[in-house]
Amino acid sequence: MATSEGRRREVPEGRIFWRAQVGHGWEKIQQDDDEFEVPGPYHQDRMRPLPDAAIEGRANPKGISCLYLATDKKTAKAEVRPSVGTYVSVGQFKTMRPLALLDCSVSHNSGFNLYFEEPDVEERERAVWNDIDRAFSEPVTVSDSTADYAPTQILSELFKRKGYDGVVYKSNLGPGFNLVLFDPNAADIINCRLYSVKSVVYKYDEASNPYFVKKYYEQKTKTGQDDV
Repeated sequence: MATSEGRRREVPEGRIFWRAQVGHGWEKIQQDDDEFEVPGPYHQDRMRPLPDAAIEGRANPKGISCLYLATDKKTAKAEVRPSVGTYVSVGQFKTMRPLALLDCSVSHNSGFNLYFEEPDVEERERAVWNDIDRAFSEPVTVSDSTADYAPTQILSELFKRKGYDGVVYKSNLGPGFNLVLFDPNAADIINCRLYSVKSVVYKYDEASNPYFVKKYYEQKTKTGQDDV
């Protein structure tokens, strides 16, 4: 933890961040003598972590609430990975007091660390913090085992005991950064908007070598067919 001081970031009171939730509430509109309910942004209570139903997260075990935010609306919306046709409620949050955050993103995108001999102290420090950033930035899926969260939860507890109010890490889904505040009341919602998801863009990288079923590969080679 001695090397964390170089990654300390002071955030003043009144700084703006964003939080998104998939879904919507309802709001009433009056038209002539009729009253209708139409989709509207979630109520402010729903935009905050539910104190009695906190689910497992990168920085918190089940039952302990943390406030997950993003530095911009686009990143906040990307982090919840909405489907086309769904609604997303996006709240604007303001920090209620000065905060000390630990920035894990200092060397983001510096590449995978592979060494054939023991690196020097400076390089070892950089490699460790790169691994910490990747651990926090890795997108969460519903299929993840809760045990996968244990390393970052342990680190978050260590950072909290060190006196930090939260952690900053690079988003792998949006252009900005994510931050998690250990105290959910450290920032408060000041407004909320509702968005309808019209399109989603996916980008793919091949993650492994392909394999070929021999009998079909030989058949395609004879007939001159291209690979699918």
